[in-house]
Amino acid sequence: MTHIDTLHRYLFDNYQVRGELVQLQHSYQQVLASQSYPAPVQRLLGELLTATSLLTATLKFEGHITVQLQGDGPVSLAVINGDNLQQLRGVARWEGEVPDSDTLSKIVGKGYLAITITPNEGERYQGIVELGEHSLSESLENYFAQSEQLTTRIWLFTDLSQDTPRCAGMLLQALPDGQGEEFSHLEALTQTIKPQELLNLDAHEVLYRLYHQESVRVFDPQAVSFQCTCSREKCEQALLQVGEAEAQDILQEQGKIEMNCDYCAQQYQFDQDDISALFSEPPTLH
Repeated sequence: MTHIDTLHRYLFDNYQVRGELVQLQHSYQQVLASQSYPAPVQRLLGELLTATSLLTATLKFEGHITVQLQGDGPVSLAVINGDNLQQLRGVARWEGEVPDSDTLSKIVGKGYLAITITPNEGERYQGIVELGEHSLSESLENYFAQSEQLTTRIWLFTDLSQDTPRCAGMLLQALPDGQGEEFSHLEALTQTIKPQELLNLDAHEVLYRLYHQESVRVFDPQAVSFQCTCSREKCEQALLQVGEAEAQDILQEQGKIEMNCDYCAQQYQFDQDDISALFSEPPTLH
């Protein structure tokens, strides 16, 4: 049985290569629960959720990461936000019929992948690459080649066939002193992974199957969870930005103000008493 929503990091004692393995279920279901996504969009969000977890684990910082796809296809936007605690949330926007395809260009069209890293301390960094035609993995590998100059391979899988959708992935990355032939050897071993093995077997069993002839050091696992950052207070701040006159106009027209979170489907309502109280309070100084 897999350890649900867990990320494992590992190192090879004899090679300058590191790896990661993540298996997600509950967090993936919570991302999907906010909207009625078509199946191809569900699969894309699963891959993006998995990829963001893997990318977050490669960073040694406290802060946030956003992995975003934008394109001119049926799915115009897919984004996952995460942090160093592996707390993730995500959303996608689409229009019309989404083709039932695993080919990235048919779903998102021509566009780009943007990875934004925002440390709690230090400079914000953003890397952008064109979307690969075939897969999200291809686009991410291109990002690492261009932005980090690190040879990286990524495997991403989703499964919607069961009652509980799940997704899983692996990352293999050469360290700065790594040799090409070392990486190629481990890449060939990892390439033998079957989707159903990675999605359903215990992580340690997967690693044993792949690398039982190698010396592998596996670190303590890290829990991955869905976490939305919406709040009533943030909605109030947004209303203050809109202004009292416009807020009153909406109240006159609709009787109440409703604000919905795209990430978790949480609904916040404000009536006349709420709005009167909000705008009668002295502004908070920052």
